[in-house]
Amino acid sequence: MPKTIRHEAYLILGAFFFALNSVPAKLVMEGGLSAWRLTQIRTSGAFLLMFIYVFIRNRNGLRITKKELPTLIAFGVIGFAMVNALYFMAISRLNVSIALIIEFTAPIWIVLWMRVIKKRDVSKLMWWGLSIGFTGLLLVGQVWRGLTLDGLGLIYAFVDAFALALYFVLGERLVKEKGSEVTMAWGFGISSLFFALILPWWSFPFDVLGKSVELSGRFAGNSLPSWLLVIWVIIGGTALPYFLVFTGLKGLSAATSSVIGMLEPVFGGILAWFFLFEKLTFTQFIGGCVVLVGIYLADRARTSV
Repeated sequence: MPKTIRHEAYLILGAFFFALNSVPAKLVMEGGLSAWRLTQIRTSGAFLLMFIYVFIRNRNGLRITKKELPTLIAFGVIGFAMVNALYFMAISRLNVSIALIIEFTAPIWIVLWMRVIKKRDVSKLMWWGLSIGFTGLLLVGQVWRGLTLDGLGLIYAFVDAFALALYFVLGERLVKEKGSEVTMAWGFGISSLFFALILPWWSFPFDVLGKSVELSGRFAGNSLPSWLLVIWVIIGGTALPYFLVFTGLKGLSAATSSVIGMLEPVFGGILAWFFLFEKLTFTQFIGGCVVLVGIYLADRARTSV
């Protein structure tokens, strides 16, 4: 498999596993664990896994200089902690589809940053890809069904989009300098420290992890312990997709990578239809196809950005 296609495959798989994570995460939160606490435990658990892995395989890679520290702190706090926190704050005030559409304006801000700040040429094909892909997201999200907008919610959602853009830009730079595993270990570690400061571990509701959660949709009538779902969220919903995305970033630009990330809401709709029996309308199906066209065009333009 050619190197570029392999990196694209990593990003597509990363988007799939991020979307798949929404199902167990939703069940855990319905079982009584708050979105903030779930983010805290998924980040901290992933940090422990990556730290042990990197410490055994490449402990020297964990060494950093004072010059690298500010970038790593910004990456951990903004790119990891705030992307998740701001998203949860946005959906507490906005329709989920509206919040997701605004969050995934991140590729637009990345390309504008490249054109206006970095003074790099951006091909017309990339702009067409972004426009078509974003139009597809509007169809997938069916935004016309939830147009009651909250001002503060909009602010949270747009700041989240900027944070996601920074995540891709800094991530592209860091994985080329430090490698995927080291970048993940530092990002998760700083994010975990951030959450530990604002949400002390001694107040964590560990009793919730011992409860059983009733499954819904395709597996209705069955139950699973919360701790088992949390383990999946940590491994399959956090460590694995982040590793896939960072590995993909090694061979692609932040702009192209973030456009491929638009697949996440598309996969999310398909998985919600399959597992939770949520309706997938014809309009959403067309929207998913339109997103694929936009991603294809943006990917064709990658050599121009």
